[in-house]
Amino acid sequence: MTQQHIEVGIVIERRAIDSPWADHAWAPLAVLPESPPLAPWTELPGEPGRRQFYLGPATLTLHSVDTAHFRENFQAGRAKLWVAIRPTGIEPEIEFVGVTADPFEGEVYCENVGDVVEALPMPLAVAEAVLAFFEAHHVEREFIKRKRSEHDPRKGGAPRPGPGLHRDEAGPGERR
Repeated sequence: MTQQHIEVGIVIERRAIDSPWADHAWAPLAVLPESPPLAPWTELPGEPGRRQFYLGPATLTLHSVDTAHFRENFQAGRAKLWVAIRPTGIEPEIEFVGVTADPFEGEVYCENVGDVVEALPMPLAVAEAVLAFFEAHHVEREFIKRKRSEHDPRKGGAPRPGPGLHRDEAGPGERR
């Protein structure tokens, strides 16, 4: 299985919220096409009530077996990268979980209810690299529908009934 690694930068946002349970919320805000020469947790210029931070560098890993998923990402309109972060409850308040161009892996990130996952626009330079990887490694695989195997009387049990009612059977609520 061929892999390609692309280093990107992750920007997150801490915004004030009006809630009796929390005074702020974190969310991934942007993916930078390359990691800038900034230290992780560098505060970036922002608006009042919204503080932006460069979370740090991250590695986007492309796998050759996922190329069909990348195609679906691009066919859905504007290509996206899914970024997941997790509140820690300690300093630093947030940890990076992952970044992916695979929409199905992005959906898996959403299964952990404590994580914050955002589908962010894919930067043009990253999109070009993902498309080049797709062109170089995609192999179209034919879908083969599996069929049930026939009943083996040596294994015990009755054979599977065929679909529908047979002539000598009564339907539900009917008497013979």
